[in-house]
Amino acid sequence: MPVMAAFLFASLTALLVAAAVTTAANLATTVYLHRCLSHRALVLRAPLRFAFRVLTWVTTGIRPRQWMAVHRKHHAFTDVDGDPHSPVLLGWRTVQLHNVGLYRRALRDPELVRRYARDLPADSWDRLLFDHALVGLGAGVTLLVVVFGWVIGLLAAGIHTVMYLQGNAAVNALGHHFGRRPYENSATNLQWLALLTMGEGLHNNHHAAPTSAKLAFHAGELDPAWPLVRLLAGLRLVEFRHPGGVFRPPAARRAHPGLPVASQAIDRG
Repeated sequence: MPVMAAFLFASLTALLVAAAVTTAANLATTVYLHRCLSHRALVLRAPLRFAFRVLTWVTTGIRPRQWMAVHRKHHAFTDVDGDPHSPVLLGWRTVQLHNVGLYRRALRDPELVRRYARDLPADSWDRLLFDHALVGLGAGVTLLVVVFGWVIGLLAAGIHTVMYLQGNAAVNALGHHFGRRPYENSATNLQWLALLTMGEGLHNNHHAAPTSAKLAFHAGELDPAWPLVRLLAGLRLVEFRHPGGVFRPPAARRAHPGLPVASQAIDRG
């Protein structure tokens, strides 16, 4: 019994720690990589921007220039030839299971970052720290081990890796296949996925208005990152591209929100 109790305690603690780390990683992804860098929906003050750079580095190992380049190309070629991770072209299961590989394949093109991320040149901090993905991940895992011990720290790191990668893969895979389309584009809204990814699951809304800092537009929708963004704006750490951070798509671009996906037109132009 003592062994079983210790195992259950370690497992539950690791799960809770992993959930907290994944939430932090998802916040860094949606606020910094996505809304700030990729679409310029908001501007972060220098201290907060640096904090998000560190958080991204130790929780994801992502190089921001690469992420934003792949994402911007996805918007330029959404679900048509050229899209780096389209479930329409590749199948949603392929994107869900091989999302990281699809990013790596896209980044084999030496022109991708130059073309789609030329407004984010590497600086001295990138060369010293942030371009070294494994160093950042190693620092993050080391911190978990120092705080929680070897067993819980390593277990939490493993659980976090699965949760983060599969959650973000689901945005690209499920978020272009299942769900509702209140606007005429091929992305979909999945509220349950938005809750897990700090708003990213409201993907149809995002494709309709990429420069909106808020992703929830309709009654019953919740963008979990938005209260934090509003708080940071109130502290004058964030500035919005659009007044109040919200840019609603014109009504003419709306589809029929009550109809299932199969009944709605898809604009792939």
